Amino acid sequence: MQNIKLFIELTRFNRPIGYMLLFWPCLWGLTIAYDFNFELEIFYFYSLLFLLGSMLMRSAGCIVNDIVDKNIDKRVERTKNRPIASEKVSVKRAIIYSFILCGLAFLVLINFNKFTIFMALLSMPLAFTYPLMKRFTYWPQLFLGITFNYGLVLAWISINNSINLVPIIFYFGAIFWTLGYDTIYGYQDIKDDEIIGVKSTSIKFKNNPKIFISTCYSFFFLTLVLIGILMNFKNFYFISLLITFYQMAIFQIKDLDISKPNSCLEKFKSNNLLGLIIFINIFIGKIT
Repeated sequence: MQNIKLFIELTRFNRPIGYMLLFWPCLWGLTIAYDFNFELEIFYFYSLLFLLGSMLMRSAGCIVNDIVDKNIDKRVERTKNRPIASEKVSVKRAIIYSFILCGLAFLVLINFNKFTIFMALLSMPLAFTYPLMKRFTYWPQLFLGITFNYGLVLAWISINNSINLVPIIFYFGAIFWTLGYDTIYGYQDIKDDEIIGVKSTSIKFKNNPKIFISTCYSFFFLTLVLIGILMNFKNFYFISLLITFYQMAIFQIKDLDISKPNSCLEKFKSNNLLGLIIFINIFIGKIT
């Protein structure tokens, strides 16, 4: 039971916010691509596959992150008790776990067409080099956005077996969404990070965080509007986007207090709800 508990802590299965933020872009891409005039079995099946893939790859990514950041995590209050940092789990065992999770993820991946499989494998270097970025650049959140939202493109390809401008624009906007919410997340550890010497957009824009986050979310919101235009969605879609705007502009940005870690964590976690709201907006736009 202790080993199971440590495995859950290591993979963050007990913190679904991480894999849900990976899953929502997949579901968005699947929804804009799918023709709902056909039976829904394929949509449900692919949604399940992307959820499983998100859970497995996020968990493998967490393990790689913890291995790379072992010495850093020991010096950060919030992360010092993680299984690898506290040496409750050895690096060797963690690597074995990571390979098993990647293997299971590959079994999920082979259910898709060849183009999707190829594009997914092409993204693997991004997924596993992200933890290194905060050592070299103030923009690790940008690399996270590129990685975390790649499933949006994969979902589109899994249905259409081709690519066009719509998923590319949506993907570009979703990167700014991640850039915003992960900057908020980074303010929890900003004091420790500055002492250690790691970099982030949270540190780079610490003097004007709301301006930067507002800019990121504005780009994302404009992308949602543009997607609605390109997809010929009805007026209800654009009206319902006001809920999305309120959640980002009022709840997340206006009420954000970067000096309070609990406030940052609350705003960050609220993006799970935002992902659901955007999915509902897109779904309604498709079926009306």
